[in-house]
Amino acid sequence: MKKGKEKIALVTGANKGIGKEIVRQLAAKGISVYLTARDESRAINTYEELTNEYSNVLFHQLDVTDQKSVDKCRDYIKKEHGRLDILINNAGITDKGTTGLGADIEEIERIVQTNTYGPLRMCRAFVPMMIKNKYGRVVNISSRLGRLSTMEGRLPGYKISKAALNAVTRIIAEETAGKNVLVNAMCPGWTKTDIGGPKASRTVEEAADTAVWLATMRDGGATGCFFYDRKKRAW
Repeated sequence: MKKGKEKIALVTGANKGIGKEIVRQLAAKGISVYLTARDESRAINTYEELTNEYSNVLFHQLDVTDQKSVDKCRDYIKKEHGRLDILINNAGITDKGTTGLGADIEEIERIVQTNTYGPLRMCRAFVPMMIKNKYGRVVNISSRLGRLSTMEGRLPGYKISKAALNAVTRIIAEETAGKNVLVNAMCPGWTKTDIGGPKASRTVEEAADTAVWLATMRDGGATGCFFYDRKKRAW
């Protein structure tokens, strides 16, 4: 990316929680950032709150499970800016304590649609733009629960989807190697969100930090890696 050109970022599932905080922290760095959410009516309050603080926060409706919605968002970004510099795949859902043997396959399919296929759709839409522009940062919000080496029972949909997201990260990183497009995954930790619950140990500010750090990494930085608290971790 040319020196002095304002960066353009997009965060999925950003109407609340970690996504909202990532938008806030990117905007504070002077980056023009698109807050995207599936339900526009539920995102409007967040958008208005952030735009009262930062004029560089923008909004676009986006459902990562709908290819037409992804294509529409891509076409809009391309028309308005000609590029996207930063993509943060944050949108995610989970199951509620289900066991693997008692799993509802349709529920797992629904979770994988959002947590795995959603980021893959977004990468397919925007990474070619990044390659053409010779600059890009992709951050996939994954989880340590998706690590095969330490995986335990329960939450099969969430764990399967995050393990698969880690695979997506490695694949896209390999396919963009040497093109100044850095693709990484990270775990935000157990965070006080709708998924993490009120008893979680981390704040959204702490959870968002590594994502923003990866999103603003200098050229030549890590790619195809998994991070927690700005440190590389085993897959």
